[in-house]
Amino acid sequence: MSVLIIVFLTAVAALFSGVFEKGKLARYIGILGLIIALVVSFFPQAEFLNQYKAMYNYSDNAALFTKISLVITLLIFFLGGFAFSNHRSHQSELYALMLFALCGGITLFGFQNLVTLFIGIEILSIPLYVLAGANKTDLRSNEASIKYFLMGAFATGFLLFGIAFIYGSTGSFDLMNIQDFSIANPSNIMFTIGVIMILCAMSFKVALAPFHMWSPDVYYGSPSLVTSFMASVVKISGFFALFKMMTIGFVGVTQEWINIFGVFVIITLLLANVMGLAQTNAKRMLAYSSVSHAGYIGLVFFGMNSMSTYTLAFYLFAYSLATVGVFMCLIYVEKIKREASYEAFKGLAKSEPLLSVATAISLLSMAGIPLTAGFMGKFSLFAQALSNDKNTFIVLVAVLGSAISIAYYLRLIISMFFFKESTFKTSEKATITYKIVAVFIIASLIVLGIFPDLFAKIFAFAG
Repeated sequence: MSVLIIVFLTAVAALFSGVFEKGKLARYIGILGLIIALVVSFFPQAEFLNQYKAMYNYSDNAALFTKISLVITLLIFFLGGFAFSNHRSHQSELYALMLFALCGGITLFGFQNLVTLFIGIEILSIPLYVLAGANKTDLRSNEASIKYFLMGAFATGFLLFGIAFIYGSTGSFDLMNIQDFSIANPSNIMFTIGVIMILCAMSFKVALAPFHMWSPDVYYGSPSLVTSFMASVVKISGFFALFKMMTIGFVGVTQEWINIFGVFVIITLLLANVMGLAQTNAKRMLAYSSVSHAGYIGLVFFGMNSMSTYTLAFYLFAYSLATVGVFMCLIYVEKIKREASYEAFKGLAKSEPLLSVATAISLLSMAGIPLTAGFMGKFSLFAQALSNDKNTFIVLVAVLGSAISIAYYLRLIISMFFFKESTFKTSEKATITYKIVAVFIIASLIVLGIFPDLFAKIFAFAG
């Protein structure tokens, strides 16, 4: 909880920097606060915070996911100086809203109670409704904000109805009491309905089909830096909350929901990858790519074992690094070309080789090519699912989806590297910050792809 308090105070400080017309300072305040929070996350909780354990418990798993979220948010903040340069009048609000959303994500990592779950989801979601519409003069951004708000409210209704059914069945909001009830009463109809409604609501949050319909338009219309935050930090938070809820609270009725969830995963893998193949805009392609990765991550629910939480964390970190790597390049191209079609990337490698290499490695990691962190993440998920023969079909669908994804990832790589003439001027150079982030992402994806055990050592995860 100390990390949560630090991030919240950082968000307040960033917000008030705008009052004194020091909006540019908000980014530096955010970076400093995130670094302090990351350092503190490696230390045990202060004893006086133990009184809140019934609502929020900073366990080893919560600490692991908090750390990876802080690292990814820190990288996104490093990219913000160039990405938000057009938002000089309200930069402080944008950075503060992103930090407030992160507070919601951190709340989800440690929730022990359905009330805390609901509060965490709302704190995570409400700032994003505003951030999606940050480009106030862009109709697509306005559409993204309205669509996200309306669909988010619809999903919140499902979540609240589900919580009401669960409370009506168990008489408790506590996660462990719900677990005991699910084991003792696996055939309770009201409880099962509540479980399915919560599953549907959380599937919306992580963009699993058929609840993904909002994500392509919202991701496409939102400012690219905000989209990168949604596709990484928000997905980390949503998936861990879903995983914790379904595998701890609803473990007694697993057979009631696992097949439904399997259908969601199969539809996601097939639909998202086929739609990604049909896109002509790189940003919209990445939106469908994000949906498809929700399908791969969903495999963690099949063939679960003692390492499932760690496998989930590794894959989410690898995927989020790759997402930041691609969006870094997308932000640069959008700023210069005012568009994000595949054509806009032609010849980028000649003027910005470092950014292009970082993007290419990130895309290869997303595709699951060997010697990248993405390959190790997918291999772990597939191997876990295959430990049970009943999951063979869903793994085959995932392999097929992964093969399809290679085609649309390669289209972007070909645009960057295989055109003799570059349409980028030599004066249009990426900032030194972008180049530092590019080196970090290249090194991280390759090192974790070759030495995946370093992940546990870096984040001090004992298992």
